[in-house]
Amino acid sequence: MLAEERQEIIRDRLAEHGKVLANALALEFRVSEDTVRRDLRDLARAGLCRRVYGGALARASEAKAGPERSRTSTTDLAPLAAAAAKLVQPGATIMTDHAALSVAFAAALPRHLSLTIVTNSPHVASALEGHRQASVVLVGGLYDQGKGCCLGTAAILQLEQFNADIFLVSDCAVHASVGLTAFDLADAEIKRVMCRRSAVRIVVATADRMAKIAPFQVSGPDAIDHILAARQLDAETLEPFRRQGTLIDHIG
Repeated sequence: MLAEERQEIIRDRLAEHGKVLANALALEFRVSEDTVRRDLRDLARAGLCRRVYGGALARASEAKAGPERSRTSTTDLAPLAAAAAKLVQPGATIMTDHAALSVAFAAALPRHLSLTIVTNSPHVASALEGHRQASVVLVGGLYDQGKGCCLGTAAILQLEQFNADIFLVSDCAVHASVGLTAFDLADAEIKRVMCRRSAVRIVVATADRMAKIAPFQVSGPDAIDHILAARQLDAETLEPFRRQGTLIDHIG
Protein backbone atom coordinates (compact mmCIF):
# COMPACT_ATOMS: atom_id res chain seq x y z
CA MET A 1 0.00 0.00 0.00
CA LEU A 2 1.33 3.42 -0.98
CA ALA A 3 1.78 6.16 1.59
CA GLU A 4 -0.91 8.24 -0.12
CA GLU A 5 -3.38 5.35 0.21
CA ARG A 6 -2.58 4.85 3.90
CA GLN A 7 -2.94 8.54 4.61
CA GLU A 8 -6.29 8.71 2.83
CA ILE A 9 -7.57 5.90 5.05
CA ILE A 10 -6.16 7.63 8.15
CA ARG A 11 -7.94 10.87 7.20
CA ASP A 12 -11.21 8.94 6.87
CA ARG A 13 -10.73 7.35 10.30
CA LEU A 14 -9.97 10.72 11.87
CA ALA A 15 -13.10 12.23 10.33
CA GLU A 16 -15.23 9.32 11.58
CA HIS A 17 -13.78 8.64 15.04
CA GLY A 18 -11.75 11.75 15.90
CA LYS A 19 -8.62 9.75 16.72
CA VAL A 20 -6.35 6.95 15.48
CA LEU A 21 -3.88 4.65 17.26
CA ALA A 22 -0.52 4.00 15.65
CA ASN A 23 -0.24 0.35 16.76
CA ALA A 24 -3.71 -0.50 15.44
CA LEU A 25 -2.97 1.14 12.08
CA ALA A 26 0.36 -0.69 11.84
CA LEU A 27 -1.41 -4.03 12.27
CA GLU A 28 -4.11 -3.11 9.77
CA PHE A 29 -1.68 -1.86 7.12
CA ARG A 30 0.90 -4.60 7.88
CA VAL A 31 3.68 -2.05 8.24
CA SER A 32 5.88 -0.94 11.11
CA GLU A 33 4.74 1.60 13.68
CA ASP A 34 7.58 3.84 12.47
CA THR A 35 5.96 3.90 9.04
CA VAL A 36 2.61 4.88 10.53
CA ARG A 37 4.26 7.56 12.64
CA ARG A 38 5.79 9.03 9.48
CA ASP A 39 2.33 9.10 7.91
CA LEU A 40 0.96 10.88 10.98
CA ARG A 41 3.81 13.39 10.92
CA ASP A 42 3.04 14.16 7.27
CA LEU A 43 -0.66 14.65 8.07
CA ALA A 44 0.16 16.82 11.09
CA ARG A 45 2.48 19.03 9.01
CA ALA A 46 -0.42 19.47 6.55
CA GLY A 47 -2.64 20.59 9.45
CA LEU A 48 -4.92 17.54 9.14
CA CYS A 49 -4.37 16.08 12.61
CA ARG A 50 -2.65 16.66 15.94
CA ARG A 51 0.03 14.22 17.01
CA VAL A 52 -0.33 12.75 20.49
CA TYR A 53 1.43 9.93 22.29
CA GLY A 54 0.45 6.66 20.59
CA GLY A 55 -1.44 8.15 17.67
CA ALA A 56 -3.20 11.30 16.51
CA LEU A 57 -6.35 13.35 17.07
CA ALA A 58 -8.44 15.13 14.47
CA ARG A 59 -8.32 18.88 14.23
CA ALA A 60 -11.58 20.74 13.90
CA SER A 61 -12.00 22.89 10.82
CA GLU A 62 -11.23 26.57 11.22
CA ALA A 63 -14.02 28.71 12.59
CA LYS A 64 -15.72 31.19 10.30
CA ALA A 65 -15.07 34.88 10.77
CA GLY A 66 -17.63 37.02 12.56
CA PRO A 67 -19.61 38.54 9.67
CA GLU A 68 -19.64 35.17 7.91
CA ARG A 69 -20.95 33.54 11.08
CA SER A 70 -23.81 36.01 11.13
CA ARG A 71 -24.85 34.95 7.63
CA THR A 72 -25.11 31.31 8.69
CA SER A 73 -28.66 30.05 8.18
CA THR A 74 -30.62 30.29 11.41
CA THR A 75 -32.83 27.49 10.10
CA ASP A 76 -29.99 25.02 10.77
CA LEU A 77 -29.39 26.49 14.22
CA ALA A 78 -33.00 26.94 15.30
CA PRO A 79 -33.55 23.58 17.11
CA LEU A 80 -30.31 23.91 19.08
CA ALA A 81 -30.91 27.57 19.89
CA ALA A 82 -34.48 26.85 21.03
CA ALA A 83 -33.30 23.99 23.26
CA ALA A 84 -30.67 26.24 24.85
CA ALA A 85 -33.24 29.01 25.42
CA LYS A 86 -35.49 26.58 27.31
CA LEU A 87 -32.75 26.02 29.87
CA VAL A 88 -32.76 29.66 30.98
CA GLN A 89 -34.54 30.42 34.24
CA PRO A 90 -36.09 33.82 35.13
CA GLY A 91 -33.52 36.23 36.50
CA ALA A 92 -30.55 34.34 35.06
CA THR A 93 -27.32 36.04 34.01
CA ILE A 94 -25.87 34.51 30.86
CA MET A 95 -22.49 34.94 29.22
CA THR A 96 -22.15 34.14 25.54
CA ASP A 97 -19.85 35.15 22.71
CA HIS A 98 -20.09 35.99 19.01
CA ALA A 99 -20.93 32.61 17.46
CA ALA A 100 -23.85 32.30 15.04
CA LEU A 101 -25.57 29.98 17.54
CA SER A 102 -25.25 32.67 20.23
CA VAL A 103 -27.10 35.11 17.97
CA ALA A 104 -29.83 32.53 17.27
CA PHE A 105 -30.04 31.73 20.99
CA ALA A 106 -30.52 35.41 21.88
CA ALA A 107 -33.30 35.69 19.29
CA ALA A 108 -34.99 32.56 20.70
CA LEU A 109 -35.15 33.75 24.31
CA PRO A 110 -38.79 34.26 25.44
CA ARG A 111 -39.67 37.96 25.49
CA HIS A 112 -41.47 37.66 28.83
CA LEU A 113 -38.38 36.31 30.59
CA SER A 114 -36.35 38.67 32.77
CA LEU A 115 -32.62 38.03 32.36
CA THR A 116 -29.21 39.59 31.86
CA ILE A 117 -27.02 38.85 28.84
CA VAL A 118 -23.31 39.64 28.98
CA THR A 119 -21.63 39.42 25.57
CA ASN A 120 -18.76 40.77 23.49
CA SER A 121 -20.89 40.57 20.33
CA PRO A 122 -22.90 43.48 18.88
CA HIS A 123 -24.80 40.85 16.82
CA VAL A 124 -26.03 39.17 20.00
CA ALA A 125 -27.02 42.52 21.48
CA SER A 126 -28.93 43.41 18.31
CA ALA A 127 -30.79 40.09 18.40
CA LEU A 128 -32.23 41.16 21.77
CA GLU A 129 -33.65 44.41 20.43
CA GLY A 130 -37.26 44.67 21.58
CA HIS A 131 -36.73 42.26 24.48
CA ARG A 132 -38.01 44.61 27.20
CA GLN A 133 -37.18 42.23 30.06
CA ALA A 134 -33.54 41.72 29.05
CA SER A 135 -30.65 43.73 30.44
CA VAL A 136 -27.91 43.62 27.82
CA VAL A 137 -24.29 44.25 28.77
CA LEU A 138 -22.06 44.70 25.73
CA VAL A 139 -18.43 44.60 26.82
CA GLY A 140 -16.17 46.91 24.88
CA GLY A 141 -12.54 47.24 24.03
CA LEU A 142 -10.82 46.48 20.76
CA TYR A 143 -13.43 45.67 18.09
CA ASP A 144 -12.24 42.99 15.68
CA GLN A 145 -13.96 43.69 12.37
CA GLY A 146 -13.07 40.27 10.99
CA LYS A 147 -14.63 38.38 13.90
CA GLY A 148 -17.40 40.87 14.60
CA CYS A 149 -16.75 41.15 18.35
CA CYS A 150 -14.71 42.90 21.02
CA LEU A 151 -11.50 41.27 22.22
CA GLY A 152 -8.50 42.17 24.32
CA THR A 153 -7.68 43.41 27.81
CA ALA A 154 -10.55 45.90 28.19
CA ALA A 155 -13.18 43.25 27.36
CA ILE A 156 -11.55 40.75 29.71
CA LEU A 157 -11.44 43.23 32.62
CA GLN A 158 -15.12 44.02 32.14
CA LEU A 159 -16.07 40.33 32.06
CA GLU A 160 -14.21 39.80 35.34
CA GLN A 161 -16.81 42.01 37.06
CA PHE A 162 -19.66 39.52 36.53
CA ASN A 163 -20.77 36.28 38.13
CA ALA A 164 -22.97 34.48 35.60
CA ASP A 165 -25.33 31.56 35.99
CA ILE A 166 -24.67 30.17 32.49
CA PHE A 167 -21.92 30.29 29.90
CA LEU A 168 -23.28 29.21 26.52
CA VAL A 169 -20.60 28.22 23.98
CA SER A 170 -21.00 26.63 20.57
CA ASP A 171 -17.94 27.26 18.41
CA CYS A 172 -15.30 25.48 20.48
CA ALA A 173 -13.80 22.16 19.54
CA VAL A 174 -14.94 19.59 22.12
CA HIS A 175 -12.93 16.57 23.25
CA ALA A 176 -13.63 14.23 26.16
CA SER A 177 -10.02 14.13 27.37
CA VAL A 178 -8.83 17.62 26.35
CA GLY A 179 -11.96 19.70 26.97
CA LEU A 180 -12.86 22.92 25.16
CA THR A 181 -10.39 24.47 22.74
CA ALA A 182 -10.63 27.52 20.47
CA PHE A 183 -9.21 28.47 17.09
CA ASP A 184 -7.92 31.94 17.95
CA LEU A 185 -5.79 33.07 20.89
CA ALA A 186 -7.68 36.29 21.64
CA ASP A 187 -11.02 34.49 21.36
CA ALA A 188 -9.78 31.75 23.70
CA GLU A 189 -8.86 34.38 26.31
CA ILE A 190 -12.42 35.74 26.27
CA LYS A 191 -13.94 32.27 26.45
CA ARG A 192 -11.69 31.29 29.38
CA VAL A 193 -12.95 34.22 31.44
CA MET A 194 -16.59 33.55 30.53
CA CYS A 195 -16.13 29.90 31.48
CA ARG A 196 -14.47 30.71 34.79
CA ARG A 197 -17.01 33.38 35.79
CA SER A 198 -20.04 31.13 35.14
CA ALA A 199 -21.62 28.55 37.43
CA VAL A 200 -22.82 26.24 34.63
CA ARG A 201 -21.18 25.73 31.24
CA ILE A 202 -23.51 24.62 28.42
CA VAL A 203 -21.85 23.43 25.22
CA VAL A 204 -23.77 23.19 21.97
CA ALA A 205 -21.97 20.43 20.09
CA THR A 206 -22.14 19.76 16.35
CA ALA A 207 -20.50 17.02 14.31
CA ASP A 208 -17.76 19.28 12.93
CA ARG A 209 -16.62 20.27 16.44
CA MET A 210 -17.07 17.06 18.48
CA ALA A 211 -14.02 14.89 19.25
CA LYS A 212 -11.78 17.57 17.74
CA ILE A 213 -8.97 19.72 19.15
CA ALA A 214 -8.18 23.33 18.27
CA PRO A 215 -4.88 25.06 19.14
CA PHE A 216 -5.88 27.15 22.18
CA GLN A 217 -7.13 25.75 25.49
CA VAL A 218 -10.31 27.16 27.02
CA SER A 219 -11.12 24.63 29.77
CA GLY A 220 -10.65 21.04 30.79
CA PRO A 221 -13.36 18.43 30.28
CA ASP A 222 -14.48 18.76 33.91
CA ALA A 223 -15.83 22.23 33.12
CA ILE A 224 -18.38 20.87 30.62
CA ASP A 225 -21.59 20.57 32.64
CA HIS A 226 -24.20 20.14 29.92
CA ILE A 227 -24.01 19.22 26.23
CA LEU A 228 -26.77 19.96 23.74
CA ALA A 229 -25.85 17.51 21.00
CA ALA A 230 -26.90 17.86 17.38
CA ARG A 231 -28.83 14.90 16.03
CA GLN A 232 -25.90 13.78 13.83
CA LEU A 233 -23.87 12.85 16.91
CA ASP A 234 -24.25 9.23 17.95
CA ALA A 235 -24.37 7.76 21.45
CA GLU A 236 -20.91 6.18 21.13
CA THR A 237 -19.29 9.58 20.47
CA LEU A 238 -21.05 11.12 23.46
CA GLU A 239 -20.53 8.22 25.88
CA PRO A 240 -17.09 9.42 27.20
CA PHE A 241 -18.72 12.69 28.29
CA ARG A 242 -21.62 10.84 29.90
CA ARG A 243 -19.17 8.71 31.90
CA GLN A 244 -17.56 11.90 33.19
CA GLY A 245 -20.90 13.07 34.55
CA THR A 246 -21.81 15.55 31.81
CA LEU A 247 -25.55 15.94 31.26
CA ILE A 248 -26.37 15.27 27.60
CA ASP A 249 -29.47 16.16 25.61
CA HIS A 250 -29.83 15.01 22.00
CA ILE A 251 -31.60 17.69 19.95
CA GLY A 252 -33.51 17.02 16.76
